[in-house]
Amino acid sequence: MQRVTLQTIADRVGVSRTTVSNAFSRPDQLNEELRRRILEVAGELGYPGPHPAARTLRRGRAGVIGVIFTEELSYAFADSYAVGFLRGLASVAEQSGTGLHLIGWPSPDVAEEVIADAVVDGFCLFSPEGHPLVQTVLRRRLPVVTVDYPYVEGVPFVGIEDRVAARTAAEHVLGLGHRRVAALGVQPEAGRTDRDWLDLDRPGDLRFGAGRARVAGYRDACLAAGLEWQDVVVDRTANDRELAWRAAARILDRIPRPTAILAPTDEVAFAVLDVAAQRGIEVPRDLSVVGFDDVPAAAPAGLTTIRQPITEKGTTAGRLLLEPSREPAPCVLMPTELIVRRTTAPPRGDGA
Repeated sequence: MQRVTLQTIADRVGVSRTTVSNAFSRPDQLNEELRRRILEVAGELGYPGPHPAARTLRRGRAGVIGVIFTEELSYAFADSYAVGFLRGLASVAEQSGTGLHLIGWPSPDVAEEVIADAVVDGFCLFSPEGHPLVQTVLRRRLPVVTVDYPYVEGVPFVGIEDRVAARTAAEHVLGLGHRRVAALGVQPEAGRTDRDWLDLDRPGDLRFGAGRARVAGYRDACLAAGLEWQDVVVDRTANDRELAWRAAARILDRIPRPTAILAPTDEVAFAVLDVAAQRGIEVPRDLSVVGFDDVPAAAPAGLTTIRQPITEKGTTAGRLLLEPSREPAPCVLMPTELIVRRTTAPPRGDGA
């Protein structure tokens, strides 16, 4: 069959090729009856419309933001923090008529192709700490904003002072009198190495990675309170309920059992609460638990946690991408707050 083009439709209707093009891309330039006739003929001929890539080239913009996750794409819909962030980003995108193109981390052998072929106006890198895709994205020379980690010089950044916030969480349980303290550290699967996940003395807080920064904050508070860091039980996990459950079980099966656990995310804290309930450990009578993020489920669970402005992070990242560029590239550090609820209390006097 002969390929149907704009000119094919123009010849059938008896108008110019430009008029047919306007029917698809600039409908305000035509009266409604003429546009209806053009679209009707296009449908009869089986014409699907102008090629998206060609249309993008003509307009000079795609009208789409690429959002890159360094986990599998399903993470974006399963993790409460990621969902809240996307809600904020989407609200800004909607206001400007911009769409979102969600990109999960593909296997390394196809990463270059996926990023290179993405038809977008810019990229939002969501927590890509230590990930090789950062340089892949930067090579596209499109507007980029990074969220949480890493801080890249010359690239707009949105985050919080994770180390300071985590220190506040640890100071809370230490101030209650806890000295048998345990901490869990989260490191994204894609960037995890056994060599450096607890390298707490790497310079530059914004280059830490949230997982290391939060564990470093716990250490800061413990040392300031006179607690030897080697006496603190530290285990690692991922921000996944099942994996966090296993890590929590390892900690709660220790003898003597810690009286307080510092969890680097609320998802991990929920896993700790689940394990404690299964083992008959009463919270907060036998165990205090502190989370991080203050996701919507934290308040109903009574979880003491660090609140960060999750949705506002998304709106800020969106504005930095969609507004005209500013020099120097802004580094936006957002506030955090300790929210005390019913999962923390002083340790039992009998030391159990």
